[in-house]
Amino acid sequence: MRKTINAKTSGPSVTAQVATKVLLVDDDEIVCSHLELLIAAEGYDVTTAPDAETALASMKREFAPIVIADINMGDMDGLALCRSIRRETYSGYVYVMLHTARDTEEDILAGLKAGADDYLSKRTPKSQLIGRLRTAQRILFLEHSLKTALQDRERLAMTDALTGAHNRRYLFEQLPNELDRAHRLRGDLSVLVLDFDNFSRVNDRYGHAAGDAILKELVQRIHRCLRRKCDWCARLGGDEFAVILPQTNIVGASVMAEILRSAIETTLMRTGEGMVRMTVSIGVSGLLASARGEATTAQMLLELADQCLYKSKKAGRNRVTVPNMLEVVFASQPENGTGRQFTLDFGAALPRTKRLPDLPYIPT
Repeated sequence: MRKTINAKTSGPSVTAQVATKVLLVDDDEIVCSHLELLIAAEGYDVTTAPDAETALASMKREFAPIVIADINMGDMDGLALCRSIRRETYSGYVYVMLHTARDTEEDILAGLKAGADDYLSKRTPKSQLIGRLRTAQRILFLEHSLKTALQDRERLAMTDALTGAHNRRYLFEQLPNELDRAHRLRGDLSVLVLDFDNFSRVNDRYGHAAGDAILKELVQRIHRCLRRKCDWCARLGGDEFAVILPQTNIVGASVMAEILRSAIETTLMRTGEGMVRMTVSIGVSGLLASARGEATTAQMLLELADQCLYKSKKAGRNRVTVPNMLEVVFASQPENGTGRQFTLDFGAALPRTKRLPDLPYIPT
């Protein structure tokens, strides 16, 4: 297999952009070499293959958006190659052009039915081949633009416009998936629900612009605290947010909740009206900490975390509440080499005098 990259640059198809890859498939070496030089001279990045099987293997190694193939080739002909390409999934659309000496109406219809986008007789002037390649480029550009636009729309539909966090729709679509994954892997899953304490006072005193600035800053601090790519947060509504911690037990979630709480309390938040000190209350829930076990749903996890959040508010705000009674042993490095042990009443709010110590967030 030979590869030619940009043998010559000419015409509008070649600019400072990356050359479009073209895969030539023909068992006639002379024809293949001639076409390779012709197409490469127009600035395309050309790869050749002597048969359909080699072409398919080449596509798996290095994707080419344009394939030009002969029909008469060994055991697997060009029509079978077309059908195989259409069955595969690639990173983008594959524009297939059949270039063959068989040019009856019946042959052309068979080629288009097999999945070809264009059909060109080898008796056609080569200038038409180059013209149709440019047409293929335009179609591929439009397909890529449409695909990008759809991806952007989908992303925006799942993103909170103000803060850049995932939105409520994303949360209720993805959290069940995280739960299914935890069940399948026999792992754990924890959820934090948090919101600002007395947030309405900020809007009343400094205005809604200041409140918006604080919400944006909150999401930035959450992202700085989350240390794994699999962890994510979403805005439930207003100043209430959910943080999802896959493969994390209730102990690890409690530590992360305290890290978040401390990150908000200890540093002032900047607004257009000046610096503002804020605190948050946090409720924690976990799959294995739930009494329902495998019957636990995403809604149950959110409701349990919300109940714990309510307890944090009721107990005086600026604190973390986790369900159940649990004895927690945190590994530290004291002089005697043993760990420090803390027994925490997780059934009630954790008062500020018994805050979880600043320890690494260690998920299960």
